[in-house]
Amino acid sequence: STQSTGSSGINAEYGVGADYIEFREFRFFLLSLRQYFEYFVAFSRTDEDSDKRISLEEFQAAKEQIEVWVGAIEDIDGEFAKIDKNGGGVILFDEFVSWAITKNLDLEDDDDSIE
Repeated sequence: STQSTGSSGINAEYGVGADYIEFREFRFFLLSLRQYFEYFVAFSRTDEDSDKRISLEEFQAAKEQIEVWVGAIEDIDGEFAKIDKNGGGVILFDEFVSWAITKNLDLEDDDDSIE
């Protein structure tokens, strides 16, 4: 059966937007997933004790490597405080990703070529 969508784009049969990726969206989905994975790799490399949090000490120790990914950081402690949005004293993955997006984080050893 055919499914109708109203002017809002809401699928009338299900009551909400589609819960699947259409073919035309698939490439964008894969590129986004790959970028998210790149942020996860960067986060994991910085999180030396693998506790799923980056402490100030870990962030300071990784300064040189982080600068390769995002460019120069003048005040590493200040940058840490900006990333730690909830003030918990550690950087959580979602905080790191938000910051990485604004900094256009790019790992030096990944394959950015798209064929």
